Amino acid sequence: MTYDPLPSVDALMALLADCEDVWDTPDRSGDPVDILDHGLQVAAVLAERHPDDEELHVAGLVHDIGHYLVPGDEAGHGTHAATAVECLLGPRVARLVALHIPAKRYLASADPHLALSPESARTLGCQGGPMTPSETAAFEADPDFTAAVALRRADDAGKVVGPRVAALESWRPVVRRVADR
Repeated sequence: MTYDPLPSVDALMALLADCEDVWDTPDRSGDPVDILDHGLQVAAVLAERHPDDEELHVAGLVHDIGHYLVPGDEAGHGTHAATAVECLLGPRVARLVALHIPAKRYLASADPHLALSPESARTLGCQGGPMTPSETAAFEADPDFTAAVALRRADDAGKVVGPRVAALESWRPVVRRVADR
């Protein structure tokens, strides 16, 4: 790893702004939106579906910054993002960010109607594939299970080209409230 934990809300907001026109795959063959737009869409979906959980909204906003921090590490991007934000945003946000990949693995095994984007389907294998029955049971017992699955479902919904979502700066007060907790 060649990055430091994010020291401030300003540093996080600058990093997120830098994610404009940065893609989940270096050759842009992955999902059809850049990392910033994807995070904004995911946060918006979570705010609509779970209006009282600002930590979840912020986890959605930052969950894929690991693609920016360590390009090309599909299996580790959740962990990289969680490590970068934990000191600033707290253990629950970091944990939800880290759990977005296990939640994909869970849904791949538990939801027969799951529709992954082509890029998410491609990366599922390098991320461990669908969970085994014992992994599924352990994940369902996790105290953050429901929020992690909500984040993952929003992740799958936040890959649309062209929707109108709130600008990054509109999230600053929410990020600051979460950081101040």
